[in-house]
Amino acid sequence: MTAKSDFTPEQWHTVLAGPPAAGLMIAAAQRGGSFRESFSIARAYTDARKQHGASQLLDDIVAEKPKIERSHAHSAQELQQQALGQLRESLAAVEQHADAAEVDAYKRFVVSLAADVAQAHREGFLGFSGERVSDAERTAVGEIASALGVTAPPLDG
Repeated sequence: MTAKSDFTPEQWHTVLAGPPAAGLMIAAAQRGGSFRESFSIARAYTDARKQHGASQLLDDIVAEKPKIERSHAHSAQELQQQALGQLRESLAAVEQHADAAEVDAYKRFVVSLAADVAQAHREGFLGFSGERVSDAERTAVGEIASALGVTAPPLDG
């Protein structure tokens, strides 16, 4: 099993930066709801901690508080490109050390986190549109899944 100790400190920092980057990308895809979306990132880590023992790598990742690194992006598109680049770097670091099952678990964790963030609040004026996930968020989840080479999960309408 792959653990934190298998990575250099720089690699580990890169691995840890992937999941919050995905959450930030979703939060930036559609304005509003950032408190709920930030809370949903933390909740994804808490939920993953409940599955302790399924993957040492994920146990080590979620044992640390998610750190959302503030981007210096000048637009939502630039932030999206930075987040996708971070995800690719994180995945490459995981793939260097982990077996196929652990890589798959990492990918599923990141995409699940992104989907949770997308579904964190209702869209529209004061949330009254009833739409759970905006088109922009749906697209962003799809792009994250694509960058990781997995299928995007179905999102609640």
